[in-house]
Amino acid sequence: MNTENVKNVDWSGIADQYGTPAYVYDGDGLVGNFRELRAALRPGLEIFYSLKANPNRSVYELLRAAGAGAEVSSLAELRTALAVGTSPRDILFLGPGKSAEEIAAAVDARIYGIVCESFGELDLIERCARERGVRQRVLLRVNPAYSVTGARLTMGGRPRQFGIDEAALLAAHDIGSGYQHAHVAGIQVYMGTRILDEEIIVKNTAYVLDLADRVAAAIGVPLEVVDIGGGMGVAYFDGEHDLDVSKLAKELNPLLDTFASTHPDTRLIMESGRYLTARFGTYLMRVRYTKESMGERFAVTDGGTHHHMAAVGIGSFVKRNFPIELLVDEGDSETLGSWNVTGPLCTPNDTVAKNARLPPLHRGDLLGVHRSGAYGPTASPVFFLSHGYPAEVVLFGGRSFLARARDTVDDLLGRQPEHDLGSYVQE
Repeated sequence: MNTENVKNVDWSGIADQYGTPAYVYDGDGLVGNFRELRAALRPGLEIFYSLKANPNRSVYELLRAAGAGAEVSSLAELRTALAVGTSPRDILFLGPGKSAEEIAAAVDARIYGIVCESFGELDLIERCARERGVRQRVLLRVNPAYSVTGARLTMGGRPRQFGIDEAALLAAHDIGSGYQHAHVAGIQVYMGTRILDEEIIVKNTAYVLDLADRVAAAIGVPLEVVDIGGGMGVAYFDGEHDLDVSKLAKELNPLLDTFASTHPDTRLIMESGRYLTARFGTYLMRVRYTKESMGERFAVTDGGTHHHMAAVGIGSFVKRNFPIELLVDEGDSETLGSWNVTGPLCTPNDTVAKNARLPPLHRGDLLGVHRSGAYGPTASPVFFLSHGYPAEVVLFGGRSFLARARDTVDDLLGRQPEHDLGSYVQE
């Protein structure tokens, strides 16, 4: 959530109305950020929102209204996209392990394209489309030989479950004519994620566009669409800086213009998930207890890593904190000290922030973990200790909207049938 918007939020009112812990999303920021990106980039480049980053229906509904397409990776995400009125023409379905049910649903919905990640999956799409007597557009996901630098997570250039190796695809000369119902019509490449260097994104895009031409020529398919992937990052930690969209556009747009001039009928798509949502979410927690242990101070909250697994810092050798602050400060905010902010889980790994510089904390205080709009509860072990999902709230146009009700104990237990198994145990 933007700093200015954070200051204008009635955090106490939200906590009283919706309870804590809760995710709070800045809807005005989501829409404004999308429009800023849309205005900066070449008009012919379409932006598809990756629902995996935050599949909350209300979040996507705002982005869809602003003009975003949908990149989905599950049946639930597909249904979410359709439920908010997304045209099938503006939906792509990708993922390395699609089920037959998911492929059938995508074909039945007549979505624009299925991003195919293996030859076996291509056979399944062909069979599914043939049974329905239709042709289904397919984009081949390529696992490139080139490995990106500057990404916090590299997706290509090494053995991966994602996509078809570049060398294998270039050697598959009969794909264009070998399928009658799976209409191979383009490629998709995703080089890496959390990229904070504009030049790296431009370099990746140049590689993808060149690769698209080489693949189309090698396997004899039309180039109706090229999905250049995405990977635009946001700054979470000290020393990181957000992307400069104007700088990115200055280098990327001429590259896209050149490609479009020689491929006027090719649809160009960019995916974006984290970049569109991460900065516009705050994880709201209330302090339950404060204590000191062996010289360190702890604030034990009602939130935790079961809702915000990203805060654990998995994959990092050094624990680094997301931006965190005391949201309602009625004391001496000038006196900062070192605090470990933890949750209710029975594991020392349930540390949301370690040695964070915060004012004196007390029972009942509200803390906010900012830049938490992407990969939050749906990417976390929300059922650890049977806590369940937190509430999710969207702020938009001066109003607040419940975007997801928190799980209750009855919700959790109600999905477990009673069998009286104990009566079968022999004494």
